[in-house]
Amino acid sequence: MPTERTEDYLEALDVIISEKGYAQVKDVSKLLGVGPPSVTEMFQKLGETGYINYEKYSGVTLTSKGKKIAEKTRKKHDTLKNFLLILGVNKKIANEDACRIEHVVNPETMDRLTKFVDFAQHVGDEPRWLDHFKHFYETGEYRECPLKEQDDQ
Repeated sequence: MPTERTEDYLEALDVIISEKGYAQVKDVSKLLGVGPPSVTEMFQKLGETGYINYEKYSGVTLTSKGKKIAEKTRKKHDTLKNFLLILGVNKKIANEDACRIEHVVNPETMDRLTKFVDFAQHVGDEPRWLDHFKHFYETGEYRECPLKEQDDQ
């Protein structure tokens, strides 16, 4: 089972590699905001565990094992970020929180969140219930559903 740090590195590597075909210490250092010596040390560990193809002073690529974990982590991250965006959380905060939550969320919870996000995105940009939630969040007041008023008559 990979650690949070391992997942973060693999996810970062996947992003960089998808842009330029390989990654270097400086790329990961910049993206993750860590020093080059830390990245080099992690590259060695990732190479030893079979997550990356690593040779000192050359570009790094993911192995199929590393790619699988990177894609799974990125998918969780994207789903969590989209869930938070649906709730109206600021994009920067949603991204930061998704980075933290993606490592600790229970698989059953993740499955439900994934289905919820898929559902919410399928029903359109502003479903009525979401508009009602936004109103409640901003004012603390519940809006009555117009259909409920018709049902009461």
